[in-house]
Amino acid sequence: MHRFSRRQLLALGGAAVSQFALGGMRCHAASPWIDHQSYGPFQCHASFPLGNLEPLFQELSALELELQRTLAVPPAAQTIDVFLLEDKRRHQELLRQLFPQVPYRRALYVQRGGRGSVYAYRHREVAVDLRHECTHALLHTNLSVVPLWLDEGLAEYFEMPAADRAFDHPHLQRLRLNLRFGLIPELEALESLEDLSDMGGAEYRYSWAWVHFMLHGPLPVHRALVHYLADIRRGNPPGKLSTRLHQTTPRLKHQLVIHFKKWRR
Repeated sequence: MHRFSRRQLLALGGAAVSQFALGGMRCHAASPWIDHQSYGPFQCHASFPLGNLEPLFQELSALELELQRTLAVPPAAQTIDVFLLEDKRRHQELLRQLFPQVPYRRALYVQRGGRGSVYAYRHREVAVDLRHECTHALLHTNLSVVPLWLDEGLAEYFEMPAADRAFDHPHLQRLRLNLRFGLIPELEALESLEDLSDMGGAEYRYSWAWVHFMLHGPLPVHRALVHYLADIRRGNPPGKLSTRLHQTTPRLKHQLVIHFKKWRR
């Protein structure tokens, strides 16, 4: 099993996306795109009629506005291609052809030169997959780099429908159980992760927890996140987000625990 950082994965994907965009005949033959629709920054290409998925893509278009509202990031700097396959087999074949070195993933986001592409297929959880990967895509149109844990934590948060993000994410119940047994997510440990293969279920859950805390917790914590992303966007050395959070919020981990103990509708 190869180990890839998010940056390496994007770099590997770049050449393939470039080749694909130029109209490689093998890609087209393996998976002809019979429907094409535009929704906000997303250019959607599917190997089946998109009609039943139109509400989902309208939701993805609204996701861009939600990121602007909560994170103060600008609108997408480039359009984003979304390629949807009819089933898992065709999806596996296409990804094996485009990214032979990358371990297979049910949904995949890659980027090159500010233009992102998302690859997924139609199944019961496709809405979750697309919201997750399109969050990555929207962030990376304006941010040159996002730490792995934060990138995944934000994608985990926004992968749920808008009405379920704050109170009904599946991570919430398991996290409260972790906290009850004194398993408090260490932000510095998450910041040390560089490879996607290092992200297991606990790491995704804890990354989501810190993002939830920053979006719904004390105002100084939210401001620290917004200013951190702004510095990345402006090319200023951002340092570690944990340093900023400790400076703004004494007893940071304790505040995280209190946040989730009190978090109710």
